Amino acid sequence: MSSRGKDPIPGLRERKKAKTRAAIQRHALRLFREQGYDATTVEQIAAAVEVSPSTFFRYFPTKEDVVLYDDLDPVLIAAFGAQPGDLTPIQALRGALRAVFAGLSADQMTEQWERMRLILAIPELRMRMLDQFASMIDLVADLVARRSGRGADDIAVRAYAGAIMGALLAPVFAGTGETLPEFLARMDAGLAFLEAGLPL
Repeated sequence: MSSRGKDPIPGLRERKKAKTRAAIQRHALRLFREQGYDATTVEQIAAAVEVSPSTFFRYFPTKEDVVLYDDLDPVLIAAFGAQPGDLTPIQALRGALRAVFAGLSADQMTEQWERMRLILAIPELRMRMLDQFASMIDLVADLVARRSGRGADDIAVRAYAGAIMGALLAPVFAGTGETLPEFLARMDAGLAFLEAGLPL
C-alpha cells in the first residue's frame, strides 16, 4: 500500500470528473435538506448542477448512491498505509481516522455529518449501507492483512476485520443526536475498547 505522497497525480480528465461528482453530491444534499429526500428527484438535482439526468447516472447509478458515495474512502486507505509500521492495525486505523478528519474544513465536516444523518434517517439508505457490510469487511480485511503479513482470507484476519466493523458501526446505531466530533470520539473509543481486548 503506497502512501499519499507516492500516489500518481490525477490527470485533468480525472480532476474534472471528481469536481462534477462533488458538485452533484453537494447540490443533492442541499436539495434533500431544503425539500426532503423523497420529494427531490434526479431531474431536479441534475438541473441544479446544470447537467443532464444521463450525466447524473454516469456518476451515480441511483439517487441513493449520491448519498452513500464517500470520497474520503481512498484518502482513509492512503492514510492507513502511511501510519508507522510498528502500529497494530487498530492503532493505524485510529491514527488514519484522526489524521483525515483533522484535515477537513468546517464545510466538509458539516457535509460528512449531513450525509451520515441522512443515511440513518432514510430506511432505504440505511438498508443499502448494511448491504455494503460484506464488501466493507473485505476492504478492512485487506488492510489488516497488508499490515499483519497474513492472508486476507485468513479466518483470524476476517474475524479481526469484522470486529473492527462492529466497533465502527456501534456508535452509528446508537443515535446521531451529537456533533460529528463527538461521534468520531465515540467511534475512536470503541476501537480503543476493542484494542484493549473488550474488558467488561
